[in-house]
Amino acid sequence: MVKLRLMRGGRKKRPIYRIVAATSTAPRDGRFLENVGTYNPIAQDGAQVTLKADRVMHWLQLGAQPTDTARNIFSAEGIMLKYDLLKRGVSEEDASAKVDAYKAERATRTEAKASKSEKAKAKIDAASAKKVEDEAKAAEAEKVEDAAEEVAEAPAAE
Repeated sequence: MVKLRLMRGGRKKRPIYRIVAATSTAPRDGRFLENVGTYNPIAQDGAQVTLKADRVMHWLQLGAQPTDTARNIFSAEGIMLKYDLLKRGVSEEDASAKVDAYKAERATRTEAKASKSEKAKAKIDAASAKKVEDEAKAAEAEKVEDAAEEVAEAPAAE
């Protein structure tokens, strides 16, 4: 049985994975039939994925089973959607159009999520700045009260 799975590379605590077609009996980092892409989970600007989509589709159509992680990567890239549509008899053009629409929707959801987190972060920053300002005002008021008490006590002592 052929599996589409990840093959670890890179150095210690800095993994880079190759997505490969390999027999299910081969070791994780051992022999493989074909390299169909790469996955870098710790790139500076988020996870980077490069795939040979036509070769992934070829292996899926031959009956290769993706592992859970590989399936998630393929789903994010729209390959699993296209494979399912083609399996159900939808034409290649219609499947490609639906995949493009899916990618556009996914991009807008990602942007909305990022802007929401930026707004929340700005709100937290504003709240913490207000708290610091309030604490500074309270400390200043306390100093003024202490000074007034000292002035009030000084004439009574004479």
